Amino acid sequence: MFVDGCFWHGCPEHGVMPRSNSEWWGWKLEMNRERDRDTDQRLRELGWTVLRVWEHESPGLAADRVEQILDALARRPRGARDDR
Repeated sequence: MFVDGCFWHGCPEHGVMPRSNSEWWGWKLEMNRERDRDTDQRLRELGWTVLRVWEHESPGLAADRVEQILDALARRPRGARDDR
């Protein structure tokens, strides 16, 4: 599980673009998001289940999501892949 910071990962609700040097920051934040997508893809290709939550999300709700995913994984037939 990854906990993504609203600023550094471009949260659609709370991400704020700095006014100073905004062109560079736009590039930097997009590269962070691109790296996140690449990391997710690589982990999934290795058979991992990837879950990302925003830093502003309730820890209780995030834990509920983890529990739901673990329950779903436990019910899967052996050897089935998770392509989420």
